[in-house]
Amino acid sequence: MSQEIDILSRITTDFAALREAEKKVAELIFADIEFVTEASIGDIAQRAGVSDASVTRFARAIGCTNVRDLKTRLTRALAAGRRFIQEATPEDSSSVVYDIATQTLALNRDLLAQADVAGAVEQLDKARQILVFGAGGGSSILCQEFQFRLVRLGYAICAYPQALLPRMVASTLEPNDVVVVLSVTGYTPEMVESAQIARQYGAKVIAITALNSPLADTSDIVLPITSRETDFIYHPSASRYAMLAVIDVLALELAMRHRERSRTKLRRLKLSLDDHRGGDNRQPLGD
Repeated sequence: MSQEIDILSRITTDFAALREAEKKVAELIFADIEFVTEASIGDIAQRAGVSDASVTRFARAIGCTNVRDLKTRLTRALAAGRRFIQEATPEDSSSVVYDIATQTLALNRDLLAQADVAGAVEQLDKARQILVFGAGGGSSILCQEFQFRLVRLGYAICAYPQALLPRMVASTLEPNDVVVVLSVTGYTPEMVESAQIARQYGAKVIAITALNSPLADTSDIVLPITSRETDFIYHPSASRYAMLAVIDVLALELAMRHRERSRTKLRRLKLSLDDHRGGDNRQPLGD
């Protein structure tokens, strides 16, 4: 499936090759994109200080069929959010990392307190096998993190940080299997469809995702996460902190559910790592 190029990127790339009058239209777009999406050709021309014909020539010069097509593409660009078009208020790019992490964890602590964590732990503990699905940046990494947390406790768990493989694996599951699906938005089609297939074959689905999303509606148990994304787009998404916190809560609850077994496995893991790398006895377990 082909995807239409971002019109603002096209204007930036082609700017040097435009005529002087056409450049004025481009400058107006970057100065006030909302005005251009709503104004008539005459109003655009008047504000840019060019003729109506120059506006039409500009639209064609950047690959649009006509001015209406140009305005449609600009509207799509604007729909992504003004913060991706215009510079936000400058923020301290170092301290804001810690501030946002703290705020996100506090917000999600209250949210998770209302969720069925005990039910999720029960399903995970009695599962024949646990499968973790995730697609995209943060979810792909964190589904592997979930595997690393539980494998050291003796659980049969496997992560599938891909798009197509979860769908394939879901079709092989049994009623005593449990799938954990990670998705910040809950709208990623591959994750929603994989969860639906898993449930069709009787597997339980636990979703770490947004409430009232398609994935949440598909799952047996929802462990909700949320994040307040700011206009400071250069900061990586804070949703990772929320998702990681849920994973750590589940790992902790499962470890404490079988304290003696967990202690034994963690001790064996520690001895194996110490023999391999040396160092003091306070090093992390494989991190």
